[in-house]
Amino acid sequence: MGTHRRLGGYRLLDEIGRGSTAIVHLAIDPSGREVAVKELSPEVAGEPEAIGRLAREMSAQARVRSAYVARLLDGAITAERPYVVMQYVAGCPLGDLVEAYGPLRHDRLVRFARRLALALGDVHDAGVLHRDVAPGNVIVLGDRPTLIDFGIAHEAGAEQITRRGMVVGTPAYLAPELIEGGRAAPASDVFSWASTVAFAATGRPPFGRGSLHGVCFRILRGQADLDGVPEPLAGLLRAAFRRDPAQRPTARWLAGALADKPSGGPVGGGPVTRRSGAAA
Repeated sequence: MGTHRRLGGYRLLDEIGRGSTAIVHLAIDPSGREVAVKELSPEVAGEPEAIGRLAREMSAQARVRSAYVARLLDGAITAERPYVVMQYVAGCPLGDLVEAYGPLRHDRLVRFARRLALALGDVHDAGVLHRDVAPGNVIVLGDRPTLIDFGIAHEAGAEQITRRGMVVGTPAYLAPELIEGGRAAPASDVFSWASTVAFAATGRPPFGRGSLHGVCFRILRGQADLDGVPEPLAGLLRAAFRRDPAQRPTARWLAGALADKPSGGPVGGGPVTRRSGAAA
C-alpha cells in the first residue's frame, strides 16, 4: 500500500530501498511522473555529517549526463527531512537478475559490459568518481544497465577521508589500492567495473565470498576467478584488474574496445595507459 506521505512536492508511494542513513521511495512528482526520492532517516536527519554526505552526493550526481546513469532531478538539503530526487529506473538490480535467471551470455553480455563502461566514462568525464560500482548499484532492463547510487561519490579534487583498514564501498568489488587506504581514482572505478562484469558473466564475485579478510586478501593478491568468462572479454577484464592503477585501461578505452564486437570476435589492440579528466 505504501505510506502516501508527501515530501516537498512529491507523493511517496512505496519504500524501494533502505540503507544505514537513508530511505529510498518510489514517488510521484507534481506532473504525475514516477521518480525515486531518497531521504535521510529520522535518526540522522539533523546530523551535519549526514546532511553533508547527501549534499556531496547531490553535487556529484548533478554533474553527470549519461544515457546509462540515473539523472538527478531535484533536492532539498535544508529541509527538515533532507532529500534528493532522482530518475526512477525501471528494471532489476544486476545481483537479483543473475540470481534469478543466471549469468548474462554471448552478445548480451558484451553489450552490457560496453554500456556500463560508457556510463563510467561519462561519470569520469564529468569529473566525478563513483566509488561503488557493484551489482547492487546497476539496474538492468534487457541488456541496458543504468548506474545508480552516488552516495559515496566524489567530485574531482574533493577530500577523501580514507585510511588503511577503512573500507568504503562494496568490499568484494573494491580496487586493491582502496583496501590499502589509498586515494580513489578513475582506475579504481575501472577495477570495480571489471569485478561487476565478471559477476554478470559467471554469477560469482571474482574474488570469492566468505570473510572480509579472505576476500580482501584475494583482491590484494590478484586472485581473480574468471573461469567461464569468454574471450576476448576475459582479456579486457584481466587488463582492468592490473595491480598498478596506472596500467589499467580507461573506461572510454574499454567501451571502444567492446564496440560492435560479438562475444567471440576479436577486440582491437591499443594502449591501456590510464588517462581521464577526473583526478582524485
